[in-house]
Amino acid sequence: MKMKALLIALIALFVLIGCSANKGLNTTPASEKWDKAETFYQKKKYEKAIPLYEQLVLERNSVYTADAQFKLAESYFYSKKYVEAVTEYQLLLSLFPDYKDISSAQFMIGVAYYKQGLNPHYTQDETNKSIDAFQVFIDKYPWDKRRSDAYDYIQKCQRKLLEKKYLAGYIYYKIDDYSSALLYLDEIIALNNKDELELKSLYYSGLIHYERNESDKLYEIQERLRQDFPESKELQKIIRKTVKLSKKVSKKGE
Repeated sequence: MKMKALLIALIALFVLIGCSANKGLNTTPASEKWDKAETFYQKKKYEKAIPLYEQLVLERNSVYTADAQFKLAESYFYSKKYVEAVTEYQLLLSLFPDYKDISSAQFMIGVAYYKQGLNPHYTQDETNKSIDAFQVFIDKYPWDKRRSDAYDYIQKCQRKLLEKKYLAGYIYYKIDDYSSALLYLDEIIALNNKDELELKSLYYSGLIHYERNESDKLYEIQERLRQDFPESKELQKIIRKTVKLSKKVSKKGE
């Protein structure tokens, strides 16, 4: 009985201590919370800064509220908690559309989605969201000095999407679904980017045409490789396939 009473007393004591601590924290002047949060932020101790910024955000009448909302998002971002960062940046856009640095929130949403992006073997939802976010940034803030950076991010995202298309085409090639493979490979070839993805797409497209005995199309692939990638080993392989298919077709015609 004494043990039970002692346990109840200890629980009550812990509750009182917790309440007292929370009360002391919540009654701290906003300016003091801001200074503490900024000190932690400058020292890159974001986990300690976050709860202070959160309290300031909840104080809607505080002169620090908007700044705290932005710094809260930034703290999550630099803590590599990108999902939370996007949420807080979006809240800033919604609640404080006239904030002095509102363009940064839109830009950082794009970066945060980019950071969340998976490699091309997986779904690219975040990559597409990153492109959308940067496009909104470019449209809304055309004179922002980070405009060129936004375009660079968009190009990186588009490259990743192209890599995913190439992988899809390659996988269909490996399972002998040539029609599906060509849908993806031909789309990359049509862009005429003259890069590694185009080289690989041309090569596997050529192999497909060889397997299908499509000599005219194989010859077109050969000449495209000769024009864009004259020093490539893929060209030499396709030349051999072209010669081999030509002989095969000639024998059939005899």
